[in-house]
Amino acid sequence: MTRREFLALLAGSAIAWSRDTLAQAPTKIYRLGSLDPARPLSANSPDAGILLGALAERGYTLGRNLAYDARASGGDNSKLPDLLNDFRASGVDVIVTIGYPATLAAQRAGVPTVVAAGVGDPVATGLVKSLAQPGGAVTGISDNATTLSTKRLSLLKELLPKLARVAMLWNADDLGMSLRYETSAAAARSIGVTVLPLGVREPNDFARAFETMDRELPDAILMMSDTLTVLNRKRVLDYVAAKRLPAMYESEPYVRAGGLMSYGADRKESFQRAAAMVDRIFKGAKPADLPFEQPTRYLFVINLGIAKAMGLEIPPQLLALADEVIE
Repeated sequence: MTRREFLALLAGSAIAWSRDTLAQAPTKIYRLGSLDPARPLSANSPDAGILLGALAERGYTLGRNLAYDARASGGDNSKLPDLLNDFRASGVDVIVTIGYPATLAAQRAGVPTVVAAGVGDPVATGLVKSLAQPGGAVTGISDNATTLSTKRLSLLKELLPKLARVAMLWNADDLGMSLRYETSAAAARSIGVTVLPLGVREPNDFARAFETMDRELPDAILMMSDTLTVLNRKRVLDYVAAKRLPAMYESEPYVRAGGLMSYGADRKESFQRAAAMVDRIFKGAKPADLPFEQPTRYLFVINLGIAKAMGLEIPPQLLALADEVIE
């Protein structure tokens, strides 16, 4: 064998060895968790589908280089710390949270966290130092309660020009929702609308809230979205349908479930942007350095079938404002 032939053989062997080594090298598995105080965001749920789909577009595939673990406390916030401990023990890289209680638990656990929805004002609740510089383990997407409250009330006014009293239903044990209630109540008073406050803390409180509305029937109801109201939404939907009481909700799933109207951030956009933040954290960014973002798209949805069932005529100008009308 000549020297040239020997060197060629050696080079060929080195290339083959390198290819075999690369083929055998284990693929890094990125571990993503989601934490919702109500129900798990299973991989086939609409919101998780958006989140995982947006991550797939960035090269993360379930079963190949992405592991996903969805957990929930079923409305019992006392279980959240244990769920966070389980996440930490499993080596999760990032957790996507829904709502203030889940996010607070994740903040206390120090796990890199991206908020997808329902947290309220993260600065006022103490989750972050500022929107521009969160300064801790939490970042995400959060809407502007003042702007949204004013818009929701203006839409109710379009439906009910003589709107004088609005009932507001919220979880009084959720700081994020309590602050949202205060902002909404201030917005109502600024346009001369009286507020009937209906703070609830547990499922049994809904019956008392309904009794209060029976005594002091409002013209409409505005309900804040959190774990407690989500888990008891059918009771609310049944009550307002029986009373033919116009209701405004904070997100379109309520309208699809039988509610009249909703105005809120486009959940598709929120979960897509949450996925972009998760991707950046996977690649080494720190939540402390990722500014808290605000939605850019908001959806106004009307359920025309529910309006007809309640005997309500939706003004043409209000229908024209709707992003979606459910027949």
